[in-house]
Amino acid sequence: MRIRGLIFAATLLAALTGTLYWSNHHKASENVQAATASSPKILALIESDLTRIDLKKKDAAELMLAKDSNGKWQITAPQQLAADQSAVSNVLSTLASLSSERVVEEKANSLDQFGLSSPTLEVDVAGKNNDMHKLLVGDDTPTGSGAFAKLENDPRVFTIASYTKNSIDKGLNDLRDKRLLTIEPDKVSRLDVESNRQDIEFGRNKDQWQILKPKPLRADSFQVDELVRKLADAKMDLASDDQKKAASTFAAAKSIATAKLTTDSGVQQLELRKSKDDYYAKSNVVSGVYKVGSDIAQAVNKKLDDFRNKKLFDFGYSDPEKIEIHDGSNNYFLTKTGDDWWSGDGKKLDVSSVQAVIDKTRDLQATKFADSGFVTPTTEISVTSDGGKRLEKVLISKHGDEYIAERQNEPPLYVLDSTAVEALQKSASELKPAVASQKK
Repeated sequence: MRIRGLIFAATLLAALTGTLYWSNHHKASENVQAATASSPKILALIESDLTRIDLKKKDAAELMLAKDSNGKWQITAPQQLAADQSAVSNVLSTLASLSSERVVEEKANSLDQFGLSSPTLEVDVAGKNNDMHKLLVGDDTPTGSGAFAKLENDPRVFTIASYTKNSIDKGLNDLRDKRLLTIEPDKVSRLDVESNRQDIEFGRNKDQWQILKPKPLRADSFQVDELVRKLADAKMDLASDDQKKAASTFAAAKSIATAKLTTDSGVQQLELRKSKDDYYAKSNVVSGVYKVGSDIAQAVNKKLDDFRNKKLFDFGYSDPEKIEIHDGSNNYFLTKTGDDWWSGDGKKLDVSSVQAVIDKTRDLQATKFADSGFVTPTTEISVTSDGGKRLEKVLISKHGDEYIAERQNEPPLYVLDSTAVEALQKSASELKPAVASQKK
């Protein structure tokens, strides 16, 4: 009897548990459905179909934007200006999928109480078929966490979150393209910088920059790319948009530099001047004079040596196929076949010891540049890389406590730290044969 009673109790408990789970789950589902029904979508549009947007505010000029024939957004009123594509996209993304917090009135008899008879913001958005949607945004809610809103042809009044309102309540300066130059950095083929220090011209061949003026020199492509990027990122400071005052200040300011960037589309120019502690820029792409950060002027107003390639070798991080070192009476011949390295007398070498030589060769770079001081070379290094297409030869001579190097057939001289040269000499002297594998 006791066992039968226990079985019955367990069965009853399982049934009650299942009923309670179903009841709670059903209620949760009903709550989700109710919450969804109480905060319906206000707009459900396809963002890519939108072609025009008008923003109208109280006591402000109407802001109008439209897509051009290339699918780019342009500001058409209150004046013709290029638009910030990302900023406009953020506004459209919010509008295209505009959600309410809740429905306040299903059919409002009076809109005055919500500030919607004379809205603070009206947004008109049009699709590719000229289908129009007019959104009205009125007063803030009593709690200040949202605002009242409605569609012109919808009797319902909604509330939207404050962050939703803020994401669409934008002005001219919020949506205009603030770039002083509209170039794409990777499309720049030439860069000319005229500054108080000197004039420098750079030319690009694929991903590599070369210094063309004041004389042909190897360029540090990373440094030149950084300068181009800095110029491309230059933006207007619109905190004080007094153009008359800015133009007057610019006219009297000290010239810092002028940068000209050439692409397939033409030449864009940025002129920089300094007045006291402030920097001003004038572009040939947009009208007006604007304050800019000091970092732009500092990037442009560098010395020639700051843009020179200080590395002695160009093989970079792709390992070479052959290295030849003549250091006094010591000679080293290293040749790669497959994954193996071999010495000049045909002996297989320990890969880690060869890698040390490669790394020390790659590390050789100038601490500064010199015009003289190179005498009889004591060390000669030849490196073959890029599948045999690139052969680099460097001669090194001792000069006091330093070493001076020159690349074959190139006039510039590189001053090397003695530690780096001696580290290479040491690694070459420590080359060792590969350990023979033992057969069982």
